[in-house]
Amino acid sequence: MVVSAGGRSSPAARKALETLCESYWYPLYAFARRQVASVGEAQDATQSFFAELLKKNYVGSARSERGRFRAFLIAAFKHFLSKERAKARANKRGGGRIAISLNFDAADLKMDIEPASGLTAEELYDRQWAIALLDETMSRLQTEFEQSGKGDLFRELKCYAIGDHGDHGGATYADVGKKLGLSEGAAKMAASRLRRRYRELLREAISQTVSGRDEVDEEICELFAALAISPSGKK
Repeated sequence: MVVSAGGRSSPAARKALETLCESYWYPLYAFARRQVASVGEAQDATQSFFAELLKKNYVGSARSERGRFRAFLIAAFKHFLSKERAKARANKRGGGRIAISLNFDAADLKMDIEPASGLTAEELYDRQWAIALLDETMSRLQTEFEQSGKGDLFRELKCYAIGDHGDHGGATYADVGKKLGLSEGAAKMAASRLRRRYRELLREAISQTVSGRDEVDEEICELFAALAISPSGKK
């Protein structure tokens, strides 16, 4: 996906770049909120970074990089912030640049309702990256089920996507099966298939942003570590 996004002009490149931007802009904005003095400056920085990313094809330079796109992007953003601090900004909010549509109102509302985490900017970036990736994977899974006429099955079983001990409100497989007209065993088997497909989609999504298959498992470990990290830095 990263290689495709660096292709500049083709429809596939544009689609890949849009997908990457949708997945990573909020984690970068969360990082910026911890690094700059005001909400407005954080919005300006994030908007301008993605505008410059398109204009100068930063993603294209990732083609020769080894490692994870997540790490490449945060390094590029840190460099951008450092560069912006060193010069006076004549134009605000992407003035004179390519316009990028980012929903800052929704992002700020999300930040307001999330409890203060005490995480560093880097830890917050990694956590929001993990959440965004899991949400994206769940959305893809839902689309697959709905397109195959199994939307009801997905809605009843999605709480089991990451294991039998998910937040399912105390509902048992027998309860779920009764709602769906399935036996308890059939409901349990359907949940197992859903979990397997969820893992497949997650691995597929991660494989699009690393340089080799050997890094997928490492990145999955990093993902769950980012979700588990405490404000003290302990996991």
